[in-house]
Amino acid sequence: MEKIRAFIAIDVEDEKVKLKLEEFQKRIVESGGDVKLVEPDNIHLTLRFLGDIEQKTIQKIVDSLRNVSMSPFDIQFRGVGAFPSLSHMNVIWVGIGSGREELMRISESLEAGLQKIGLPKDKKGFSPHITIARLRSGRNKQFLARLLGEQSDAEFGMMKVESIRLKRSVLTPQGPIYSTLFEMKA
Repeated sequence: MEKIRAFIAIDVEDEKVKLKLEEFQKRIVESGGDVKLVEPDNIHLTLRFLGDIEQKTIQKIVDSLRNVSMSPFDIQFRGVGAFPSLSHMNVIWVGIGSGREELMRISESLEAGLQKIGLPKDKKGFSPHITIARLRSGRNKQFLARLLGEQSDAEFGMMKVESIRLKRSVLTPQGPIYSTLFEMKA
């Protein structure tokens, strides 16, 4: 049985927000850090990473998504940081200001539905953010940490969330290729 790598996400499609994120990504590169940027068209907020799932499970996930109640709402992209921490960076993220409570509610509803169809609980839990870069090495990490510290409260704009999507991820040497398998509109 062929498996596909999948996740449930909100795509960042607002052009103004994307432009501000790209400008910040340029500053990350200029800091001299050894990073791989997330392509602007691939930037998304992961509600739930599913990993490798069997084809037959996709319909159950779609049915589960249909049960999530959601109205359109705004999210604000605000603040930057790194996982697991600024001193041990692997991932550079942009945080969420307003809209956080709604995201948490949607995540809890999703999680409950996914557990009902037999998917294991997400051990990491949900932390609303978007990944904008990944570190390849520790080169010039101190400059990068300083930039992130100075920009810890940076504003990247607001975006209206009107759908959540079940996405497929195909890993390639050039980076992941995402496609939408199902979209649930608010």
